Amino acid sequence: MTPALEDLFAVLRFPSISTDSNHASDVRACAQWYVDKFKSMGLSVELCETAKHPIVLAKNEPVAGRKTVLIYGHYDVQPVDPVELWDSAPFEPVIKDGKIWARGATDNKGQHMAHLLGVEETIKEKGELPVNLIFLLEGEEEIGSPNLPGFLEERKEELACDVIAVSDTGMVAKGIPTLGYGLRGITCCEVKVNGPDKDLHSGLYGGAVANPATAAAQLIASLHDSEGKVAVEGFYDEVEPLADWEREMWSQVPGVSESDLLEVTGSPAVFGEAGFSSAERLWARPTCEVNGMWGGYQGEGSKTVLPSYACFKLSCRLVPDQEPEVIIGRVQKHLEAHLPTGVTMEFTPGHSGKAYVADPHSEAGKAAQEALEEVFSRPPVLIREGGSIPIIQSMKEILGTDTLMLGLALPDCQIHSPNENFTVENFEAGIRLSKVLLEKLGA
Repeated sequence: MTPALEDLFAVLRFPSISTDSNHASDVRACAQWYVDKFKSMGLSVELCETAKHPIVLAKNEPVAGRKTVLIYGHYDVQPVDPVELWDSAPFEPVIKDGKIWARGATDNKGQHMAHLLGVEETIKEKGELPVNLIFLLEGEEEIGSPNLPGFLEERKEELACDVIAVSDTGMVAKGIPTLGYGLRGITCCEVKVNGPDKDLHSGLYGGAVANPATAAAQLIASLHDSEGKVAVEGFYDEVEPLADWEREMWSQVPGVSESDLLEVTGSPAVFGEAGFSSAERLWARPTCEVNGMWGGYQGEGSKTVLPSYACFKLSCRLVPDQEPEVIIGRVQKHLEAHLPTGVTMEFTPGHSGKAYVADPHSEAGKAAQEALEEVFSRPPVLIREGGSIPIIQSMKEILGTDTLMLGLALPDCQIHSPNENFTVENFEAGIRLSKVLLEKLGA
């Protein structure tokens, strides 16, 4: 065990699950660990209270004329359920097969700890940093960062910077350095389909009153055509065609072929909107996905009931120029128009965030590409990410600054799932990348 791994293991042991109020004290204890760590590095540090979980803000002593770099990360993690599917305890990190196994190993403790430890090594080796540094770690990313935009507005002048660096994304394949310059946005909802005021005997009443589970299934089926295109009216109205240079570039990116996707996902076949490659579907086309559905009897064996209600959850991934509130409004209108006779519907919007896109060929983008190439010994690929980090667009709107997304996660890291993992190789490469990146940005 190296000192760097010991530090990472220390933070991985905190069950800092932001969505569960039972873990509020664990989230705070994790934040305090970072406060103590930053102090030991010689940085000024503040534990900033919010309405829920604290933000950790650390800085070096600014030097006039130097560029200011803000490094963002989050120390909260997803729940671990179903815990029985883990091969080891989720908050007792272990190294096996060259990987660190624990909740938060990749998302996001391992990735931002690589930056933190790169900063620490630079200070130890050179006595100072080549840039003015702001380190911002939040504890609410996994619940949509509800308090961070307000914090950014309140501290806007103090947080002014030339560029933001984030490692909360992925590499397209092992050994392939990856610079992300875009993210899909997101908008979510939950739908409850109501029928009778109680569960009914399916023999006595089936066929005489509408079944909410059947109605929910019909609503879900109405969302797409047979080829996977979203059937919601107006869903694609604001979607801009892909640029030719992007389509050409992405056609050469390794790790996103149909065979690659089948290997990583374990799916029997690829499926999606016709006329687009898998990379284009993942990075630049909007989607509407069912995240969960339930209703009626779920226990062992049979219980012949006609359920009183059924529910489902949806999330739409969005691309630039799609407004979350507009899209979720169109989804609601579609569902209302397709609601079967004999049931009613309750529609509850969820969290949302806009898509983000930046110029990967900017001065800072070129510096990031040079750093990635130096550390990984090959030119990076440039991609948009299929996932969403809504706060990156918020930082763009509030601070007026673009973000470099330097992914270190591999496709099989299993974030948000049992057996989350992070390769030791990428963790150590991330530390080197942090050092080189600051040097390039400060030049």
